[in-house]
Amino acid sequence: MARHRIYTTSFASVYPHYVAKAQKKGRTQAEVDQIIFWLTGYGPGALKAILESSTDFETFFGNAPNLNPSRALIKGVVCGVRVEEIEEPVMREIRYLDKLIDELARGKAMDKILRAQ
Repeated sequence: MARHRIYTTSFASVYPHYVAKAQKKGRTQAEVDQIIFWLTGYGPGALKAILESSTDFETFFGNAPNLNPSRALIKGVVCGVRVEEIEEPVMREIRYLDKLIDELARGKAMDKILRAQ
């Protein structure tokens, strides 16, 4: 089975779309970054380096220093697919991020987005 092209797409090429989607709904780049930090464990310096390189999505998630265990609480539909039912690990991580950005753009509170308990 052929791998999806998103795996080899650079994270830096998609990041501006995440930010634009959030800003169009009155949210901020800082909030997008906070979501990325929470989900992956990357910090500001590491994210900056990733954005300056051609790091693809597969490498971005494969090298994530600390994938948040609470990400398993992310439920819902992205692109017509339930994220909790995606079996392929990298695609599931990508869709988790998509879902969180969607929630941000819909105006959900950050503590709810970040699954604060």
